[in-house]
Amino acid sequence: MLRLVSLKLGRLYRYVKLAVLGSLAAALVLNTHSLLASLQRNELSERRFLQLNKCPACWGTSWCRKFLNGQLRLESWGRLRLLDFFNVKNVYFARCTCGTYCNGRRVVLKRLGSAQELADIDTKICRRATGRGRCDLLQALPATEFASLNGDVRLLTPGAVEGWSDLVHCPSQRLLDRLVRRYAETKDSGSFLLRNLKDSERMQLLITLAFNPEPLVLQSFPSDEGWPFAKYLGACGRMVAVNYVGEELWSYFNAPWEKRVDLAWQLMEIAEQLTNNDFEFALYLLDVSFDNFAVGPRDGKVIIVDAENVLVADKRLIRQNKPENWDVWYESKFDDCDKEACLSFSKEILCARVTVDHNYYAICQNLLSRHATWRGTSGGLLHDPPAEIAKDGRLEALLDECANPKKRYGRFQAARELREYLAQLSNNAR
Repeated sequence: MLRLVSLKLGRLYRYVKLAVLGSLAAALVLNTHSLLASLQRNELSERRFLQLNKCPACWGTSWCRKFLNGQLRLESWGRLRLLDFFNVKNVYFARCTCGTYCNGRRVVLKRLGSAQELADIDTKICRRATGRGRCDLLQALPATEFASLNGDVRLLTPGAVEGWSDLVHCPSQRLLDRLVRRYAETKDSGSFLLRNLKDSERMQLLITLAFNPEPLVLQSFPSDEGWPFAKYLGACGRMVAVNYVGEELWSYFNAPWEKRVDLAWQLMEIAEQLTNNDFEFALYLLDVSFDNFAVGPRDGKVIIVDAENVLVADKRLIRQNKPENWDVWYESKFDDCDKEACLSFSKEILCARVTVDHNYYAICQNLLSRHATWRGTSGGLLHDPPAEIAKDGRLEALLDECANPKKRYGRFQAARELREYLAQLSNNAR
């Protein structure tokens, strides 16, 4: 009986698959003329496609000259708008021929949200300004909080933006000064004074901060200074350009053991760098999955390519304010859920403790250990170790303690030993 049911479900799945493919083929045939036209024209030079008309309710304009002059072109399949149905995240790949950096390089273009999420931004702005869901954005913006800091306001202060997004869930003045000083969508980049920005630039900065602060994370903690993030290039309308890093981490899930060990060591090093650094900013990754990391094809370097959900806590401010239990080490609680990429955390506690193991926990549980599940697989990046390593048992023990510690502060010790052990394994494999 069970076999009969599974056979019927299998046939049904094949029929549905064939129906979808058939519909797609029919659509291709019926729209041949428009498809050929879309392949020939460069939509990245069209203001409507870039949603430049939404500005300053957009991400910026620093790269508009490059876009509008046709110096960026979508790669072949990316030109087919029919395929946007499958491109839920609105991420595109393009070739850039605009100056010394690009020179034909591949770049990644992001709208920073799905079509529905971007439409929701317009709706929220309209409701805040007029109480209605639809309006003229340009007329509505001056009546929102995004225009409240225009004019002679000197600084962007914590009280104005606290809680707007993960990045500023608990901002310090030092962090906000850094965001303004490194804001790349202004010609006056380098000044922490908010009043030195144009009104439109201030609104762009605040809207980005509220709806998707990823560009601000990449700008404030740039790869050029050694931070493990993709390089921010520029924006035009609601399209942001970042450098193409390489294939996502998931494509290395079944790579040779030596390669996976090296990638695992790099991931633990990233966790350490974001937790403890000379700047005393703790950057906590609240969304950790195989899709959020990529690997450089030449240098094999692991880079974070999705930085929307990063909470930044200022350790100097915590030491200064001394909130309750500020100096008590915080251990994240293991989350044994049935979903992919689960994490358990308290933003309030992340903002109030100096010593936190969240990043080690997130990397170990969601990427490295046997608890990691993604796209129907389990076992983590370090699955199926060589027989001698499996027999030794040390790797499995360290991974288990890092993901789900059995003793108090066990994760802190396990993370340190795991980094050392992976470095040893990686060196021995070379």
